[in-house]
Amino acid sequence: MVEKFIAWLMLLTQRPGWRQAAILGGAVVVALAAQVVFARVVLAFTRKTATGIDDQIARAVRKPFVWSILFAGAAWALYDAEASPAVDFVGFGVLLTLVGFLWAVTAMRVGRTLLTALSHRVDTVPWIEPKTLPLFDIILKTLVVGGFLYAVCIAWRIPLTSWLTSAGIVGIAVGFAAKDTLANLFAGVFIIADAPYKIGDYVVLDNDIRGRVLEIGMRSTRLLTRDDVQVTVPNAVIGNARIVNQTGGPYKKMRVRVKVSVAYGSDIDQVREVLSACVEGVEYVCDQPPARVRFRAFGDSGLLFELLAWIEEPVFSGRVLDALNSNVYRAFAAAGIEIPYAKHDVYVKELPQND
Repeated sequence: MVEKFIAWLMLLTQRPGWRQAAILGGAVVVALAAQVVFARVVLAFTRKTATGIDDQIARAVRKPFVWSILFAGAAWALYDAEASPAVDFVGFGVLLTLVGFLWAVTAMRVGRTLLTALSHRVDTVPWIEPKTLPLFDIILKTLVVGGFLYAVCIAWRIPLTSWLTSAGIVGIAVGFAAKDTLANLFAGVFIIADAPYKIGDYVVLDNDIRGRVLEIGMRSTRLLTRDDVQVTVPNAVIGNARIVNQTGGPYKKMRVRVKVSVAYGSDIDQVREVLSACVEGVEYVCDQPPARVRFRAFGDSGLLFELLAWIEEPVFSGRVLDALNSNVYRAFAAAGIEIPYAKHDVYVKELPQND
């Protein structure tokens, strides 16, 4: 019986059409067997592990692996058919392109899964975190798309030398034309990696623009000023600017300063007492740390004092300074403390004589 079956198989393989059908049928059988192995062995094993990352990777790899077996069987059957060069060229090109596309999509899914998992393990992989995830996602897309295009060129027998030369020339031209865009892009990469601020922080750029960070993009950063005006600043400008992050410390508190000058001859102990009382009842001023008064310097027209008080958040600095300045002015007027201003006395030694 076995000898008859083997003889039947040998006779079958001598007929081209039946042989190619047998190759395709064998590919289908192997693909179904691989499907069963993945379902009952690989996935069963990954479910027993503590992490769910391997489950996601196994599910992502299963379909392209099975389809690759089918495409390999189709390529073998096409090769065995000994068709014309044109048919071989188109058939193998299509099959290799489909395989490359399947594995490119799979590589994208697996890469994103790994990057997302690593971004939540900052303690072990500190250079991948949620705020730098967009950067690595762009790198992943570039590598996968580049690898897929390279595979397509090989599948369709496209000469890479001439294309690379043309691409280099085009790249130089595009680089000069889009140098500002590229500068913003690279600055955005460094901003995301260096993280001088985050969304929600209050920042001051070059002592000019102050606002809350709304969005950090690859090309620009959006700020909302105290006038409720949205400002879009190119990342290249921010990369060369002096950035003051008012909420970048260990907590959101911020210290405001009220500078005031009193006339020479004033009682400095009384000045300290009056200034210290000016913070009482002012909204958003913190009790801890307490407010302080400092005698800073001897000025040209008076003694320079400074009242320092902590506020809850930087957003309240404007209204707190308004309240403190008003209290200081009223308190000095009530206490009879003079706030000097620049004065110039002109002495006339001699009046011109009338002829």
